[in-house]
Amino acid sequence: MSKGVLLINLGTPNSLAVADVRTYLHRFLSDPRVIDMPRWQWLPILNLMILPKRPQKSAQLYAKIWSDEYGSPLLHYTQQQTAQLQAKLGADYAVKFAMSYSDPDIATQLTAFETAGITDLTIIPMYPQYSTTTVGSVVDDINRFYYRRAQVPNLHIITDFCEHPAYIQTMATKIKAAWDAGDYDQLLFSYHGIPTSYVKKGDPYLQRCQLTTKLITQALPDIPYTESFQSKFGPQEWLKPATSDVLQQFPAQGIKKVLVIAPSFVADCLETNYELAIENRGYFTESGGTTFTTIPALNADMAFTDVLQQLVQP
Repeated sequence: MSKGVLLINLGTPNSLAVADVRTYLHRFLSDPRVIDMPRWQWLPILNLMILPKRPQKSAQLYAKIWSDEYGSPLLHYTQQQTAQLQAKLGADYAVKFAMSYSDPDIATQLTAFETAGITDLTIIPMYPQYSTTTVGSVVDDINRFYYRRAQVPNLHIITDFCEHPAYIQTMATKIKAAWDAGDYDQLLFSYHGIPTSYVKKGDPYLQRCQLTTKLITQALPDIPYTESFQSKFGPQEWLKPATSDVLQQFPAQGIKKVLVIAPSFVADCLETNYELAIENRGYFTESGGTTFTTIPALNADMAFTDVLQQLVQP
């Protein structure tokens, strides 16, 4: 066996302990790809204003989506995706996963591949739409690991897969099944947002989200839809319209039954299971909405495992 596959997602606290949440947030928010501010300006804010208070609040939010059975949904589904892809690819491949801001980290898993003598390595950041804040950061970590390494394997980095036909078909099939099973006025695509300043500097993320929506809706021509962005953090201007604003405005527009999908997430996590399914549901119902359904992320759907296999073996 000389071939390997590494799936990389964002990360998750190791537990609900405030100390573990603080460790995770520190790693995440210290990344200059995530917070594009001068370090001398940002680090005092992070260490003196955010980290003393935010971890306790975040731990309370994580507790709302934490499973008694398996803990973090993001970790659980990433483990399942890894196991399913390993079964699909067979003994000719070694399949592992890593997290950018929690364990197992990227360097640890790349070291394991190196020790195992892997000479051909496919790396899939689990973000369908490229952004400097996600895929760009992963590539930084990979480059740091292999800098001046004695030997570097053949690397195949999948930086974006939002227009892959199998991904589009999988998403369209998932949406149509949910739409047909209910009675809805509107489909809402809610993507994770980024600051507009990043887009102005050349980040193609907005274009990739818009392309995702276009390709999926072309396969679902009879379903009315809206596109929005969630998860704003800090005082900067972020991509608009905001999901929370859209959902609060819908009922006054006669849209009282909504189906929601979050195409930038391939595994359920705090942003899908709490921010969308609980927090934004509240905004919608308080504004007069009557039906609010969120479509689960791809998670352990075997159709998504087939997508991953096609990315490895095009």
